[in-house]
Amino acid sequence: MKKLLWWLIAGSTGGPNRAKIIMILHERPYNAHQLAEKLSLNYKTVRHHLKVLEENNVITSSGKHKYGELYFLSDEMDQNYDLFHDIWKGLSEKN
Repeated sequence: MKKLLWWLIAGSTGGPNRAKIIMILHERPYNAHQLAEKLSLNYKTVRHHLKVLEENNVITSSGKHKYGELYFLSDEMDQNYDLFHDIWKGLSEKN
């Protein structure tokens, strides 16, 4: 999981947005539209990041392919949230 998180968060320009999505979903579930508003990002950008996170089992959703589909952290991500937080904190301190 550690290598995957490094790749998802530090390995590309989209990493900071994916990290923000993970942090927000740690608080409570949201749908794509709500995330786009909360992050002030384009809806399609958020959908792209959600797809990447879901394909890598970092998040999961309910109501697949339906309007208002809610996204949650996966059980594995929930168990490794402290690891994610440490990675993000280390990256944030360098900037």
